[in-house]
Amino acid sequence: MEEDYSTLEIIPPTSAPGVFTLYLNRPLHSNALSLQFFTEFPKALSSLDLNPNVSVVILSARGNHFCAGIDLKSLTELTASSSSSSGAGDRGRSGERLRRQIKVMQEAITAIEKCRKPVIAAVHGGCIGGGVDIVTACDLRYCSQDAFFSVKEVDLAITADLGSLQRLPAIVGYGNAMELALTARTFSGSEAKSLGLVSKAFASKAELEEAVGAIAQGIAAKSPLAVIGTKRVMLKSRDLTLDQSLDYVATWNSAMLLSDDLQEVVSARLRKTKPSFSKL
Repeated sequence: MEEDYSTLEIIPPTSAPGVFTLYLNRPLHSNALSLQFFTEFPKALSSLDLNPNVSVVILSARGNHFCAGIDLKSLTELTASSSSSSGAGDRGRSGERLRRQIKVMQEAITAIEKCRKPVIAAVHGGCIGGGVDIVTACDLRYCSQDAFFSVKEVDLAITADLGSLQRLPAIVGYGNAMELALTARTFSGSEAKSLGLVSKAFASKAELEEAVGAIAQGIAAKSPLAVIGTKRVMLKSRDLTLDQSLDYVATWNSAMLLSDDLQEVVSARLRKTKPSFSKL
């Protein structure tokens, strides 16, 4: 039985087998990230990862905006809890508590990368602050033309600490990432496409949903071993030299390459039919 979440909603596929949609679900708050979100989000991703019926996850949002960033009320609660606990007068202990809380929040976003199944971001409306943290951790990113983005933290007297400063430079380039982070300026879906933050900007939310659904369905029809292997090797390669990365993929394929999936592809080509793969 699927767990109930207060900040999220999981929708199983209606027509495309294997494609589940995970919605940010606080529309009345423009899907601002509450402290509860950081507990629920990794749990939801883990449940999708472990579900053999899930091949691809689409990350979308209810309401008019994808994500308004961290909830300012939650930010106040976070800083207050660090200073009101036992030993609050000790700056070192207060700082250590806050660091632990930040690490928990970071891990909630990194759960996207730890999920074996591909996670595709479908962004409409505002994607601000923590929303950018989320989409930069996703494997594929698309948006509608009405989408707008901002690495907003510097305007809140915060150094962005949930992943944008680490992931964004690899996506849009160091210089572009620095400019976006220091100015906190708002940029459009079209500019996000030109920067490479998203692969494509669609004319409307309806077109976005239709196109992303088709992309997800195409990925879901492929060998699950090949898909999760591609995601894992791509992520691992960010932190390795070329030689180390080649060695890593050689080791990966030595364990995974000779699979029933490979035999099924060869047989399907000979039969001139579509291959059919077992669930993970």
